[in-house]
Amino acid sequence: MSQVPVSLVTGGAGFIGAHVVKELCAMGHRVVVLDDLSGGFRDQVDPQARFIHGSITDDALVERLFAEHRFTYVYHLAAYAAEGLSHFIRRFNYTNNLIGSVNLINASVRHGVKCFVFTSSIAVYGALKPPMREDMRPVPEDPYGVAKYAVEMDLYAAKHMFGLDHVVFRPHNVYGEYQNLGDRYRNVVGIFMNQLMQGMPLTIFGDGNQQRAFTYVGDIAPVIARSATMPAAFGEVFNIGADQPYSVNDLAALVMKAMGMKGLVKHLEARNEVAFAFSDHTKVARVFGEQRETALGEGLGRMAPWAKATGARQSTAFGNIEIMRDLPPSWREA
Repeated sequence: MSQVPVSLVTGGAGFIGAHVVKELCAMGHRVVVLDDLSGGFRDQVDPQARFIHGSITDDALVERLFAEHRFTYVYHLAAYAAEGLSHFIRRFNYTNNLIGSVNLINASVRHGVKCFVFTSSIAVYGALKPPMREDMRPVPEDPYGVAKYAVEMDLYAAKHMFGLDHVVFRPHNVYGEYQNLGDRYRNVVGIFMNQLMQGMPLTIFGDGNQQRAFTYVGDIAPVIARSATMPAAFGEVFNIGADQPYSVNDLAALVMKAMGMKGLVKHLEARNEVAFAFSDHTKVARVFGEQRETALGEGLGRMAPWAKATGARQSTAFGNIEIMRDLPPSWREA
């Protein structure tokens, strides 16, 4: 009789993490969720999973959990994923996104984890010409991307030094149910829906012609969940997400259509960000099979009823900005 796999999911009360937890529970894993609830919600965690309220930066807690549960697999999705804001919260960014990750890697090596699955980001590519490919040398342009790439390199070193198998995914611009609607710094789809429900204008930095390929969460969570049991994926990095790019202006129109609500669009001063960012997915299709791509209008149509049922959430300012110089004025508001 085969032993039931035990999986740790960090950030499992958050957006992508909660979907991965559901997939793992459906696959028969015994799942433990570690989340500090800074961006997630307890009621999003599948009731079959055990929830632990805590942070990956708490090394003692991480060690206790590994010793108690003897995890077979680790799915590391916990991160503070605000690329633009990361310039202004460098210490917070590296503490949470790099040092917290190192705590998990250390524990995984000490306790013989079979596979460590890490969600990185296409932020590691910086301003490289799209579509970004995994064989391109990353040149991240913000501290968030730097931290993600550093963890990728550390996993590579841990494999060669200690034999820790790992899989790295670089998702991009993911949206869907469980997105934190009250986060003003990240996840533009959630921001637009939240603004519409509050009768506020949809705010766009710059002219809105910057392009992204928006990815429905239901298309990527199953792939992430099953990756730890696929030796062909071990030691590899995969872009994962949608292929079709859209301008932010087009996105605003599609969100209004999905919500059945009209709103004004307000263009703010442009911020320092990559203008065009989308990636090639040939590699993930080769290893995992052809990937499902939910059309943007369809995905927004699925998310909209959930957003309305959830209701508008008050957007709060980040409480500890480390550098105020050049901070976008809209982010200074309380």
